[in-house]
Amino acid sequence: MNKLKIGVVGIPGKWSTEVLADRLEERTGFRAVIDMSQVELRLDTNQLMFQDLDLMTLDGLIIKKISEVYSPATEDRIHLLSYAERAGVKLFSPTASVGNLVNRLSGTLALQRGNIPMPKTRITESPEQAFATVREFGSAILKPLYSTKARGMVMLTKDDSDEFVHNALEEYRQSQSIYYIQQTVKLDGRDLGMVFVGGEYLCTYARVGNKDSWNTTINSGGKYEMFEPDATLIELGRRAQSCYDLSFTTVDIALMDQGPVVFEVSAFGGFKGALEGCDIDAASVYADYILKECVSQEGVSQECTLKETTS
Repeated sequence: MNKLKIGVVGIPGKWSTEVLADRLEERTGFRAVIDMSQVELRLDTNQLMFQDLDLMTLDGLIIKKISEVYSPATEDRIHLLSYAERAGVKLFSPTASVGNLVNRLSGTLALQRGNIPMPKTRITESPEQAFATVREFGSAILKPLYSTKARGMVMLTKDDSDEFVHNALEEYRQSQSIYYIQQTVKLDGRDLGMVFVGGEYLCTYARVGNKDSWNTTINSGGKYEMFEPDATLIELGRRAQSCYDLSFTTVDIALMDQGPVVFEVSAFGGFKGALEGCDIDAASVYADYILKECVSQEGVSQECTLKETTS
C-alpha cells in the first residue's frame, strides 16, 4: 500500500494548521498546507489546483481552517472543496457539515432540532422586534452570523439607554442581514470546550476569563485549565456534536444553576485548549484517526474494484 497523501486546508503560519501538517508529515512523509485563496478550480481539465498540486489526486483533505474570518465568501470555498469530495477525495470534516456551521443561524437550528439546551435566542429582521427582545432579555448579545472567537459580538445590558440600544441595533444591521439575539447567561468566569474526534470524546478544558472582558475567549485574555466533566455532561456534548457529521470538533458549554447550556459546536476546533488545558496532543490523535479512516476507505475501494474485475 502506498503512503497516503493528506493535505491540510488552513492558514499558513498558524500554529494549529502547521502542527497538524507536522503530525501528518511525521506519519506519511507528505506535507501540504493549502491556502484556499490560492486554489483554482479548472472545470475544463477536472483539476482543483493549489500551486502545482492537484488536490484531486490526494487521498484526503482536512479542513482545519477555511478562512481567517468567516463570511458568505467562505461558503464559496466550501463549494470548491465539495467538487473534490464528490470525485472521491475524503474530506475531514465533510463539506456539508462545515457549511452548516459556518453560518451561525443554520448551526443553531441544527442544535434546536436535536433538542440541545441553549441560551434563549431570537432571530428577526424587524428592528422593532429586536429592540423589544433586547429589553425583554435584560442583557443580550448581538451575534454576527459569520464570526469566530466572539469577533463582532455586541453586549447590551438593561443599563443601556434606549438611544444606545437603537444605535447599536442600527449599526449591527449595516453588516448583517438579520438580527441574531441571545440572552446572556451568568458564568462563573469560565466556560468549557469539550473535544471530540470522530464522534468519540477526548477531553474537556475550561476557558477562564479575566476580569476585564465579558467573554472568556483567549483572544480577550482568557486562559486554559483542565476540567473533569461527569458522565451526564459528556453525554450532552456528545449529543450536541452528533447534530452534525464532524471529524473533529469542540463543543462550547456553559454551566448554570439551572443546568448546562451549549453555546455552539465548532466547525473546526483548535488544538491548543486540549494541549494547554488537558496536556493532550489532539493534533496527533486527529492525524491517527484520519489515517485510519483513509486506510479503511482505501481497503473498501480495493475490495469493490476486485469484485468488479472478477464478476
